[in-house]
Amino acid sequence: MTQPHATVNVEELVNILEPLIQRVVREELAGVIENEPGIFYIEPDTPLYEDMLEIRESRIKNAYDTVFSDESVCREQLETAAWFDNAGNKEGIE
Repeated sequence: MTQPHATVNVEELVNILEPLIQRVVREELAGVIENEPGIFYIEPDTPLYEDMLEIRESRIKNAYDTVFSDESVCREQLETAAWFDNAGNKEGIE
């Protein structure tokens, strides 16, 4: 089985890798800042500070979306309804 190969020059490689490397470094830095908040200080008016806030907000949003996804809420509602059905007491059910 042969592997497909692509030829790129150094400039193209830099253009491909630079955004990826920057994102990885920023995410790693954000993790360090969250786990070790007393290590260093970033000025609030800098682009790096703004990037750190965006990463933090994105992580919070993703966690919230996972917890409160339509699927999880639907499953919880069905489980609660089944629990009430199996409780044996029909009072209070409208």
